[in-house]
Amino acid sequence: MKRVVIAVTGASGQIYARKIIERLRSVGGDGSDNTCSVQTELIFTDTAKNVYHDELGEQPPQPLVNNNNYYNRNASGSNAADVMIIIPCTMGTIGRIASGATTDLISRIAEVQLKERKTLIIVPRETPYSLIHLRNLTTLTEAGAIIAPASPSFYMHPANLEQLADNFVSRILDLAGVAQLPSNYRWKTTAK
Repeated sequence: MKRVVIAVTGASGQIYARKIIERLRSVGGDGSDNTCSVQTELIFTDTAKNVYHDELGEQPPQPLVNNNNYYNRNASGSNAADVMIIIPCTMGTIGRIASGATTDLISRIAEVQLKERKTLIIVPRETPYSLIHLRNLTTLTEAGAIIAPASPSFYMHPANLEQLADNFVSRILDLAGVAQLPSNYRWKTTAK
């Protein structure tokens, strides 16, 4: 069983957070349909709760871990999570993690993931990137994080926003080693 921490910050793109939480909670845990057994913990920043409600018209899923309390098993290197996914991730959060300035549970768990060489996937939501953003992203990549900008693919011809988000989230779950990317979301060449 994999323990996965989903952290949500106040960036736009909350549809990705909702979709990945739905997908992880629907994983049966028996290894069928190319998935592995997963236990999730959710952490939202205060701003993320507001942006989630604003963009999606609903409250964040429950239960949530208190982001202002470090008393959490994932905050210790002796009990690090298998995977942490920060989706979407603000550049402020990225800057704090890159500088080692842990100011909340999300940044502390990210620090633990890096120092323990565990999987940390960061989905930044910003455009364009400033030089400071790029340097912070480079620092995190060099430290072992996977930077996966919220750049959905269009080659699978999504019919709506939900399909577009589902395709991107499927890619993140594949990177996390939780579920293989479905064949219908893989790029295919066609004979002309």
